[in-house]
Amino acid sequence: MKTERNLIPICLLCAALLQAATTGAQPVTNMAAGIYHSLFLKSGGSLWAMGYNADGELGDGTTNNADLPEGIVASNVTAIAAGGYHSLFLKSDGSLWAMGYNGTGALGDGTNNSANRPEQIVASNVTAIAAGFLHSLFLKRDGSLWGMGNNGSGQLGDGTLNNTNRPEQIVSSNVTAIAAGGYFSLFVKTNGSLWAMGFNGYGELGDGTSNNTNRPEQIVASNVTAIAAGGGSYNDGFSTYYTDHSLFLKHDGSLWAMGNNGEGELGDGTTDGGNYQTNLPEQIVSSNVTAIAAGLYHSLFLKSGGSLWAMGWNANGQLGDGTYVSTNLPEQILAGGVAAIAAGHLHTLFLKSDGGLWAVGYNGAGELGDGSYGAAPNYGTNQPEQILAAYNLISGQLMNGTNMQLSFVGIARTNYALDRATSLSPPNWIPQATNPAASFGPLVFTNSPVAATNNFWRIRRVQ
Repeated sequence: MKTERNLIPICLLCAALLQAATTGAQPVTNMAAGIYHSLFLKSGGSLWAMGYNADGELGDGTTNNADLPEGIVASNVTAIAAGGYHSLFLKSDGSLWAMGYNGTGALGDGTNNSANRPEQIVASNVTAIAAGFLHSLFLKRDGSLWGMGNNGSGQLGDGTLNNTNRPEQIVSSNVTAIAAGGYFSLFVKTNGSLWAMGFNGYGELGDGTSNNTNRPEQIVASNVTAIAAGGGSYNDGFSTYYTDHSLFLKHDGSLWAMGNNGEGELGDGTTDGGNYQTNLPEQIVSSNVTAIAAGLYHSLFLKSGGSLWAMGWNANGQLGDGTYVSTNLPEQILAGGVAAIAAGHLHTLFLKSDGGLWAVGYNGAGELGDGSYGAAPNYGTNQPEQILAAYNLISGQLMNGTNMQLSFVGIARTNYALDRATSLSPPNWIPQATNPAASFGPLVFTNSPVAATNNFWRIRRVQ
């Protein structure tokens, strides 16, 4: 278990016992999965990233992959999206920021130059973001839909097939939700209608054809509450495959799907007789579905009790069922306690209701963030593993009647130190001499606690 430690106040109530403590800044609140990289937010609004970084999609100022979470932005981030090889995020002031691959203009900065540090694209009024394989979408406060990047299949919906490296308005108002797939886009309007545009070779638009469209077309008239767009391209070392599929929820909690089904990702129990697709929405689950996520060839959903379900390709263990066997029917992975899900190309992230972050699947670029890179033949894990624990649980005991030993769990290859204060109003933190403890410390207090005085302690990471 790898658990990042920020500043952790600890109240010492007596000399003989160090109380267990938690901090509200630890739980993960959101996450996003790209092709080979992952992003997540902590409750303080800090942005963290791990995985593939050759195009700067982690935003750390380098092009080096990272197999452990690294902090990118310290606070005020409210939303994140991970695309093919680029990343988007919003700040609390409504500003839109981007980093990573920009060869098609997906960053929207007016150039085709990639960026390995976040750059501001829009100064304010952005409320939602979505990142596709090579294109980006966002909503403004007035309900308008904007897009930039690759438009070779009409996925921007502007009536052309021309890429653009600056944001352009696609729909002027009434858009409430967006999703960006491999080469297509979905959105929902205020009346619950579902709209789609872009590549439709697998029927992913759900309009009953396999014809691409560069203008938004209405697919479902009402009652749609959530959408997810999967797909992209995948190279197995011999050939490159292009695939897309779509999921959506209706107001009654039913799950619907359309598009490519070659690996059972639609979850309808078939692979469509060798056609591997359906071009009309079909109902997969009749009720109680609360959240959805679409990867390259796999799909995830949550039910109202917090149970996690998955279907589709499982060659890298991304379904998390303990096997590498694909399935064309939904199977329950966890019985409850899951609060949110994200599906990358070949990996899966999920949050538990306690704020802990878990991951499973492909890890060849370090996208799981567990401190390792996946090894052949599957390059990952088929069992969910905890990446960040829900809270910092701290315990201590007197050593030799003089010093205090503090037990904790930290991120591997990271050193920690200890500070002390006699009050928190305001705190006057005094660095304490300690051993430089890495993961699974202990830290050792060098002074004895005073039973008559409340002492406060914090752990901080040493760079």
